[in-house]
Amino acid sequence: MKQTVVLALVGAFALAQPAAAAPKKAVAADPVAAAIADTARSDDNRKLDEGRMPDKVLAFAGFRPGDAVADWGAGGGYYTELLADVVGPKGRVYAINSPAFAKPEVWAAIGKAHPNVLALLAPAQAQALAPASLDGIFAHLEYHDLYFVSEKYQHPALDVPAVLRNWFAAVRPGGRVVIVDHVGPAGDPREVVEKYHRIDPARVRADLEGAGFVYEGSSDVLQRTADPHDIGVFDPAIRGKTDRFILKFRRP
Repeated sequence: MKQTVVLALVGAFALAQPAAAAPKKAVAADPVAAAIADTARSDDNRKLDEGRMPDKVLAFAGFRPGDAVADWGAGGGYYTELLADVVGPKGRVYAINSPAFAKPEVWAAIGKAHPNVLALLAPAQAQALAPASLDGIFAHLEYHDLYFVSEKYQHPALDVPAVLRNWFAAVRPGGRVVIVDHVGPAGDPREVVEKYHRIDPARVRADLEGAGFVYEGSSDVLQRTADPHDIGVFDPAIRGKTDRFILKFRRP
């Protein structure tokens, strides 16, 4: 029985409780392929598959049936629903979101289709995971936001080492942290994020290793050599076609 993850703050709450009446799904021989083929996925999400290559990303991530995984900065739940199928009915996915980026109606639909998903809402500065509660953390295009500062989006400057200490405490020994993000230039990460919404993969590796995680490798399946790295990721010329890195770490 997986220990429940909690957000350690006053006022955290579930956006969508798992639907008890929803049918349980059997664990497929190839959970990743089955997750991508799941008819519960929205058409909008399917349209993103070509650029995001979830089959290769999830195969590299290596999450398994029965795992408890936090989808950090889950956004609209693109990877949440895929992870829910990968970990299966005996697993659990905790979708962590900030109030500025969560749509209750989206999470109601995901919760109904995937009873093993719990969507949790909390301000960025108050997101904290319970000790020894997870087998993995997955952050898709979200790690750079640990360095993001925005009054508009209710995102104050975070103590990044403190966040990562919490991650280390939350992941059980042998568990994994997988980071997918836009490749950015070297330099002060807050300045790089402010300009481009990108981050230097070397910074991510240094951060995670500094927190005690062991680097396990990278994948270049999302590498895009035409991306100059010095243009904002929302620029129409590059949006959806950025050069992205995938890094995997293990909690010893």
